[in-house]
Amino acid sequence: MKVINLEYWLALLYAPGVGPINFMRLIKHFGDPEAVFTASRDEWKDINMKTNLIKYLENIDWKTTENDLQWLEQPDNHILTFEHPDYPPMLKNIDDAPPMLFVHGDYKLLKTQQIAIVGTRKASKEGEKIAIEFAANLTYQNFTITSGMAYGIDGAGHTGALNANGKTIAVAGTGLDRVYPSGHRELAHKISQNGGALVSELPIGTTVKRQNFPIRSRIVSGLSLGVLVIEAPSRSGALYTVQHALKQGREVFVIPGSIYNPLVKGSHRLIKEGAKLVENINDILEELHIYRPSIPITNPIVKTLTQVKPKVTNLDNEHQLILDHLINNPSTIDNLVELSGLDVSKISSILLMLELQGLITMQAGGLYGLK
Repeated sequence: MKVINLEYWLALLYAPGVGPINFMRLIKHFGDPEAVFTASRDEWKDINMKTNLIKYLENIDWKTTENDLQWLEQPDNHILTFEHPDYPPMLKNIDDAPPMLFVHGDYKLLKTQQIAIVGTRKASKEGEKIAIEFAANLTYQNFTITSGMAYGIDGAGHTGALNANGKTIAVAGTGLDRVYPSGHRELAHKISQNGGALVSELPIGTTVKRQNFPIRSRIVSGLSLGVLVIEAPSRSGALYTVQHALKQGREVFVIPGSIYNPLVKGSHRLIKEGAKLVENINDILEELHIYRPSIPITNPIVKTLTQVKPKVTNLDNEHQLILDHLINNPSTIDNLVELSGLDVSKISSILLMLELQGLITMQAGGLYGLK
C-alpha cells in the first residue's frame, strides 16, 4: 500500500503548532504536504505563518520520520493519509479529523459500521459483565466494537467482541510501538491477531501523555454510529467521548444503574440531558433505524455449551423448536417470532418454561440463549 509523498505527510505531522485543523488548512491552501514545504517564504508570510513553523519548514530534519517509515515496513502496519481511499468516511466528516492514521491490523475494518463502548476504568464486575454481553450481542448484529483499550469498560467491550468471534478496534493514545496500559498487552495482541485493528493518529515513539487521551476520544466517537456508555461516574474520561459524539452528531446510548451507585452518576446525568436509555440492543437498533434478523454466528462459547448440553427428551415440539433456534444463536423474542411463526404470548410462555427448567437464560442485551 504505497502512499505518494508519505515523507512530507509525516514531516508536516511533526511540524510545531500544526494540529489536525491547521494541517488540513495548509493542505487545502497549498494543495498537498510537499507543496507546503516547497513554497516560498513570501507565500508562507502571506498566510501569516509563525516564525517557528517557517524555520521548521526551511530546515527539516528528515531523520524525524525514519522511525515511522521503519515501522511501516513491518507486517500488518499501515498508514492512511486523509486522502487515502480507505480512510474511514465517518471519521473524515468530523471537523478535526486526523490527517493521518497509523493502523496495526485490518485497516479496512475502519470503514465498517461501528458502535463505541465506553465507561469507567474502575468498573464493577456487573458493569464489565454488561459490557461483555452487549459487545457480544452487537457483534451478532454485524457491528464492529470500538473503544480505547483502557482498563474497565473499554477492555470488557473489546473482550466481549473477541469472545463472540467479532471484530473490534482499539484507538490508542500513544504511538503504536507501545501498548498502554501495559497490562493490556495480551489484549492488544488478541485484537490485532483476530482480524481487529489498533489505531492511532500519533506518530511512532509518542509516549504516554495525559492530554492525548481526551483528544483521541474524538476518534472513538468519530468512527462510530453511536456511543454506548456503561458506568460513567460524574467525572469520567468516558464523558469526553460523549462530548465529542454530540459535536459530531452521533447517537449517545446509556445503560442506567442503581441510584445508590456512584459509578453511574454521570450516566444518569446524560439520560436527563436527552441520551437514549438502553435496556437491550433493540433499543440501539431502533434508534439507529436498523433492523437485522438473527444472524448465524460461530460462537465458541455457545458451541462449547451445546457440546456438553444433555439431550432433553421431555419437551413438546414447540418448546424443542425454540430451544433449537437458541442453540444456533442467541435471539430476541421478536426474532424468535419471525423464525418460528408462533405469536409473542406463546413465545414468552415457552421462554419462561425453558428458563425455569434451567435450559436458557436472558442476557443483558435482551437476548435469550443457552444457560
